Amino acid sequence: MANSHHGHTPAAWTGVIIAFAGFCVAGICTVMAQPVGFLVGMAIVGAGALVGLLMRGAGLGQESRRQRELEQKRERDEARRENEPQY
Repeated sequence: MANSHHGHTPAAWTGVIIAFAGFCVAGICTVMAQPVGFLVGMAIVGAGALVGLLMRGAGLGQESRRQRELEQKRERDEARRENEPQY
């Protein structure tokens, strides 16, 4: 867990803030008995998820496990090549 940076990226923060705003709109509209406002709030929540995914795709999120594994493999291969004797 110490090496995990779960949620500490611009993509995560932006997505969560937008989703939270949508949740607040939906909650207020629920109390006011405004079904259209509730649906707008839920659409904002969905937009937050979409924005987070798009930002992650643009490189502002945490890299995937597959990307980390490929990077580690490449680094091991390079280190192995450096330590091989030159003939």
